[in-house]
Amino acid sequence: MGRLLKSLLILSLLHVIHSQEDEASIKPPKIKFGFFKGFSFSIPFGKKEPEPAPPPIATSDVPDPEDGGGGTWMYYGIEKLETKNERLGSWEIHSQNSGVSAMHIQLMPNNKAAWHDSTSNGLSEIDNSPPFCRPRVGGRQTDSKQDCTAHAVQYDIETAHVRPVKVDSSPWCSSGGLSRSGSLISTGGDKDGLKSVRILKPCNDCNFEENKRALFSNRWYATQHTLDDGNFVLVGGRNAYNYEIVPPDTLTFTPQLFELPLLEDTNDDAGRENNLYPFVNLLPDGNLFVFANHKSIILEPRTGKTVRPLPDLAGGSRNYPASGMSALLPIDLSTDNPSIEILVCGGNTREAYILSDLQQPKRTFVEAARDCGRLNLNMEGADWEKEDMPTPRVMGDMQLLPTGDVLMLNGAKSGTSAWDAADVPNLTPVLYSPNKEKGVRFQELAPSAVPRMYHSCSTVLPDGKILVAGSNTNAFYKLEKYGDNFKFPTELRVEKFSPPYLAPDMVINRVEIMDGETERELKYGVEFDLVIGSRDVKQGDIKVTMYSPPFTTHGYSMNQRLLILKLVSVQNGRIKVVAPPTARLAPPGHYLVFVVHREVPSRGIWVHIE
Repeated sequence: MGRLLKSLLILSLLHVIHSQEDEASIKPPKIKFGFFKGFSFSIPFGKKEPEPAPPPIATSDVPDPEDGGGGTWMYYGIEKLETKNERLGSWEIHSQNSGVSAMHIQLMPNNKAAWHDSTSNGLSEIDNSPPFCRPRVGGRQTDSKQDCTAHAVQYDIETAHVRPVKVDSSPWCSSGGLSRSGSLISTGGDKDGLKSVRILKPCNDCNFEENKRALFSNRWYATQHTLDDGNFVLVGGRNAYNYEIVPPDTLTFTPQLFELPLLEDTNDDAGRENNLYPFVNLLPDGNLFVFANHKSIILEPRTGKTVRPLPDLAGGSRNYPASGMSALLPIDLSTDNPSIEILVCGGNTREAYILSDLQQPKRTFVEAARDCGRLNLNMEGADWEKEDMPTPRVMGDMQLLPTGDVLMLNGAKSGTSAWDAADVPNLTPVLYSPNKEKGVRFQELAPSAVPRMYHSCSTVLPDGKILVAGSNTNAFYKLEKYGDNFKFPTELRVEKFSPPYLAPDMVINRVEIMDGETERELKYGVEFDLVIGSRDVKQGDIKVTMYSPPFTTHGYSMNQRLLILKLVSVQNGRIKVVAPPTARLAPPGHYLVFVVHREVPSRGIWVHIE
């Protein structure tokens, strides 16, 4: 009888366990951390119980052999997330502690991600190497008077190695982009960075080279975009109702300055602004699309002339601090007259920032906008086509995927950008398929467990994953290990999101570009060959896309564009395509090229076009 009772008890326990497993299969996945060998814990999605950033698993002064030398690198453990349905994407923790919380990010042609925050908000969690100190600005009163920490890093997207990068002038809320040589050109910032230009070359031991007096106007919360001649246009910034054109790869030049009345016309009163970090895109005719607050124009950049005004986008404010998202939709060069369309999503009301501001005695977090506006710029007189996202979103990121779909992630469901001015993290990415019919374009994907609030960012990687980092809605680094009080901690963890096209059952469709047999230097309008390892692919199953990796900060990805190239032939694993015909479609510089086979992208390769 005793044995029978034990058997019945065991069977009952097994039934409970299996029932829990069945129930868990329909619940949100969990994030699993393993800080030390033999010890781990899980946090259910939808809850955030902040933990202190753990110490590095290993450090080394020996240069990474893959990098060829240079600097002190730190390596942190990589953990996977448990995901039940990888057709909705999957998440992994790629680094437990990046040292610097990513406010701005740029993928470099050496497959390192460069990111930085600010030199004017106290100490980071990683020291400069080699040592470099300056008087501390901001932070805790109890912190060291000297700031010897780094405020920029170079991050290896494969190994999670971190190398401190010296930056002197403050790049807080700055702008940036890749030059035609592949260097990161960083512009503006606050305090001693307002008129700065910084150059970070794509090498493994480089630091920023800087000129703190290079620009004509203060560029704080400005937008930087590449023109067809490789020069940059810097648009707006706080109290800067103008733009200037600056050359790349130099710290000494004479800027060209132009007034831009649109910025003054769209500046909301009482400190709300709502027109900072304007959305800017180069169009195939060489003109610029410029959007601020809820208004937009077509601008001739070299004369300052407004070519034509565009209809207002109703529904609220879309730029900082209301901070919606925007992108130029993929341009299909396989057609004779490709559509040129702009997408703007999310944001908040004109008053939302004032209501959520820290100075308010009783703060209110207004629900974010959930609508998207889509405008066809080919058609004069066209109006915005409206459609709702599944959930409201403010200060999210909008990334163009190699397939031509659009990924929206990060941000919050209420409030605005600025210190602690948002609430209710939006943990669920959304896939937007622009070629589908209206009403079926949105799909919600697998959620993350890590809130990515103000000062978070993301970037598309060559392998098709999305690197996600940052989130610091506090005036300095607030972490549990210091006993700090916070609604959301300073986030030093780095995640990778694998979109649905990387699900295991999709791998059969993934082709490989043969590196040594593929052309890397392209000329405008000239055919070039891509060689893949699969010889039996059909031309009807293939498209080739060319992507400009953007500089992403504050919910806007500057210089982002995706071109679908014209296919000539696909035969025996050799794909012949035509490079973009003009620099107005693809400004000179570095791009990632992907071969998309049955909607699954290959690993991208870097190419350069002049």
